[in-house]
Amino acid sequence: MSVINLQEKLNLFSDRWSPKKIAELNNQQILLAKIKGEFVFHKHDHEDELFMVLKGQLKIELRDQTVTINEGEFYVVPKGVEHKPIAEEEVHIMLFEPLSTKHTGDVVADITVETYESI
Repeated sequence: MSVINLQEKLNLFSDRWSPKKIAELNNQQILLAKIKGEFVFHKHDHEDELFMVLKGQLKIELRDQTVTINEGEFYVVPKGVEHKPIAEEEVHIMLFEPLSTKHTGDVVADITVETYESI
């Protein structure tokens, strides 16, 4: 394993809503993604999901509130909680989640990614 530069990895892709795997750690995957617009409401029944904002501002809409995550902050969505990420401008995020976590949880949508590309 070598040192990973997050900006260098982010410079390797431009597609949105398609996380890229940059490392694995104790059965967890570390993903980078660029997002803009609205995702779909979904949940992960058995896994928590950590969203860390590297650039921009991300909103996570829950059924009863909206959480705002600013650059340099993170938020953990507890397992079983429906959520919908929203990015008014392009946002760069890092995700920490178990290897078993499905991209859109229990929902299949046009933006669902079955297998994450490793970069």
